[in-house]
Amino acid sequence: MDVQLVKPSTKYKEEYLSFYQEWLESNEVMVPWVITKNPRDFEGMLHFFLNNEEGIDIPEGWVRDSTYWLVIETNRVVGAVNIRHQLNEKLLNCGGHIGYGIRPSDRRKGYATQLLSLALEKTKELGIRKVLVVCDADNIASKKTIMKNGGIPDQDYIEEDGNTVNRFWIEI
Repeated sequence: MDVQLVKPSTKYKEEYLSFYQEWLESNEVMVPWVITKNPRDFEGMLHFFLNNEEGIDIPEGWVRDSTYWLVIETNRVVGAVNIRHQLNEKLLNCGGHIGYGIRPSDRRKGYATQLLSLALEKTKELGIRKVLVVCDADNIASKKTIMKNGGIPDQDYIEEDGNTVNRFWIEI
């Protein structure tokens, strides 16, 4: 199946709303964080994404980031990725450069591997040659996805709540 990363736009509004609703109904943690943004004001959400990419009105302690949707040939939104343009201390420990997620009904189809591969191309365009990607230690599927894309394990990070975050570096 042909997949591509696209910038969020009104062209994909109905498909994105379906993607968002499915995540809500799954009661799972929404990953990456940008998909927690309520799309009720769709234009406002798109403006928010653009501002984050341009570095406009981002909160103190945050970094510029770019958001893309993974779309298949039917225009179905099957995933989302958020690429941070640099790392601060928190991102270095447990956030990384790239956060990504695949809608629950489209998992186990190889989309995550494709999504991360395409996201790595975008980080290269940003001039980032050494990319940090992380996942919770119990997220075996994500760990496999990262390693399929060249992830080299680094020291784990233990969050305040005791959660272990596996950290991987990918050189591109």
